[in-house]
Amino acid sequence: MGTSGIGARRTPPRPTPHSVPDRLEYCTIGTVQYTLADLLPSVAASFGMDTPNPLALAPNRDVVVLLIDGLGAELLDRHRDIAPTLAGRVHATLTAGFPATTATSLTSLALGAPCSAHGIIGYSFAVPSADGIRLFNSLRWRFDSATGDDARDSYPPETAQPETSRLQDLAAHGVQVHYVVPEYQRRSGLTRASFRAPGTLHPATTLAEVRAGILEVARHQDTGPRFAYAYFPDLDSTGHLHGPESPEALAVLQDIDAFAADLLTDLPHTCTLLVTGDHGMIHTDNVIDLDAREVLQRGVRLVAGEARVRHIYLEHPAAAADALDTWRAELSAHARVVSREQALDEHWFGHTPPGPVIANRIGDLVAVAEGRTVLVRPESEPLEAAMIGHHGAWTPDEQLVPLIAPPPE
Repeated sequence: MGTSGIGARRTPPRPTPHSVPDRLEYCTIGTVQYTLADLLPSVAASFGMDTPNPLALAPNRDVVVLLIDGLGAELLDRHRDIAPTLAGRVHATLTAGFPATTATSLTSLALGAPCSAHGIIGYSFAVPSADGIRLFNSLRWRFDSATGDDARDSYPPETAQPETSRLQDLAAHGVQVHYVVPEYQRRSGLTRASFRAPGTLHPATTLAEVRAGILEVARHQDTGPRFAYAYFPDLDSTGHLHGPESPEALAVLQDIDAFAADLLTDLPHTCTLLVTGDHGMIHTDNVIDLDAREVLQRGVRLVAGEARVRHIYLEHPAAAADALDTWRAELSAHARVVSREQALDEHWFGHTPPGPVIANRIGDLVAVAEGRTVLVRPESEPLEAAMIGHHGAWTPDEQLVPLIAPPPE
């Protein structure tokens, strides 16, 4: 069985309240504040690099970080009975960061920094174009929608997100980098923007393929260190379609737990396995159709983001105060609406002050759905609007993710 590299078990308390109602920026464990962005700096420190080690990871020859898309800490805690292996090995609870969505979280993980530093500020946002601004989907790296024009040539990922990743740091330190991911991700714009480092690909779509790929990384005779990033998407996709605690989603969680138990049995002790998620999810039941509310179209040039977090870009930013009053009045029972300036003043996107390029990606207004509400746009986002499970906002179910590791030997 692999070793966790983590010392004494620590039990996470409930999230600490913040100045913004229902806002959750991190979870406090003792006096330490853990976020998803802390994970790879800690991994780098465990390989002997001169970087902070907030998660106190101990050295080992190899490290694998397995990200289960949609694995929320609250979901796991409520369903310990069907996922005893994972639930029994939670050593810390992390916050994903805002917004709690895959493109943002994966980039924060890879760079060890919040989105105010790396600029992938959500599922979609506005970028400059010949006509002023254009909607950009960062998860699919496409313009206008999730199925729009491929943006990889005209909006190169390495330009959109130019900062060095922690995987590049590992490679420069002599650590072999491996990827156990679906084959398409090797060429995706998001991978190029966030992970950035070349590495050996172990194509994996099913849990069996993920297991085989991780074992191929870990079972080697040479003494050179290896790092692998592994990924499995099915919990998230099933939760979106059926709800995060539907029988279908819980069956996937049970399969993941059985996979983890099997993998931990066969993993050599020279490999540290860390399992986490990029966000959790909620089951939504209060649907607000933004397209159907004519008052919300006035003076609006573009609406981006996703159903739990919306960026609103105005035709005339100087009219932001009036637009803010309108959106707040219309959505007062359903969402918290603030100006870009307020969101930045309150560090919604991280404590690193963003440069002007990143700041301008944030909407003139930002609307965050509350409770179990979604702010949908069925005309332009029919697939997203039909989903049952959503994420992105401030609730613990969306923000908190577990850090899972085998117990110390």
